[in-house]
Amino acid sequence: MIGLTGATRLMKALGDETRLRILQLLGEEELSGSDLMEILNMGQSRISTHLALLKEVGLVIDRRAGRRSYYSIHAGPAASLWERVLAESEKSPEFEADREGLEALRRRRVDTTRSYFDRVAASFGQQPLPGRTWEGLARGVLQLAPRVRYADLGIGDGMLTLMLSEVARSVTAVDISVEMLGQLSTLAKSKNITNIETVEGEIEDLPLPDASHDIAVLSQALHYADSPARALAEAHRILVPGGRVLVIELLAHTEDWVREKLQHRHLGFTESHLEAMLKESGFRHSKVIRAARDAEPPHFMTLIATGTKS
Repeated sequence: MIGLTGATRLMKALGDETRLRILQLLGEEELSGSDLMEILNMGQSRISTHLALLKEVGLVIDRRAGRRSYYSIHAGPAASLWERVLAESEKSPEFEADREGLEALRRRRVDTTRSYFDRVAASFGQQPLPGRTWEGLARGVLQLAPRVRYADLGIGDGMLTLMLSEVARSVTAVDISVEMLGQLSTLAKSKNITNIETVEGEIEDLPLPDASHDIAVLSQALHYADSPARALAEAHRILVPGGRVLVIELLAHTEDWVREKLQHRHLGFTESHLEAMLKESGFRHSKVIRAARDAEPPHFMTLIATGTKS
């Protein structure tokens, strides 16, 4: 209940043309004080006074965002009354002019945003931006992945395995290193992840049944295999008909130091070699693309390859 005093103050608040115009605009969308100043062509003190009174009678609420305050309609007991008042004046010239002013404000916002991106387009990819990370992008894209049975063959640090577990029905993590698998299990337990199964084994001789998985992933794993072709053939074997393989690998390079320091067996692969191995392993509709080039020397290039089991 509003009460007699509250009703009197409310009726007084609704008895001013400017305050009705403000309410009509805030009914369209949340606006700042400076937005209202621009649309109504009024000074700050006048707008602030009206907003303070509308807040006092419970018609308007505000929120802080940095240095600005944004105002919106309060859906309280007084809302039905001012809605009826506004409805009767919907076609008034003042309201029509204010709506045109709001549209002009919206267009200016779009123009300002477009102008910013036009100005920074050439250097946009080089500057740091809040929230833009490759991990964030990967997690976002993974939300579109099917909820099926994944095999992560050669898990490395396990980050991809953990990300896959967020969307997978199950993930089988295969690696030759017991320590790597143990670290993954510890991380999964700390995150309450229960759909990962760890399996010790070589990617060239997988201890997994035929046709037991829907998607096989080999991320930076083939260059560790004595026989990459055999590893792909094993991936093909464990997939169901129609199952898919995803290979993330290095483009062929000449950095021989990776053999001793990082235990790489192969110095990457050419696109044609990787595609040929996929076809020889039984995969169809294979595709190999260059995905990314490291910013730091020696500028390793990443390949992404896919294929489907017939």
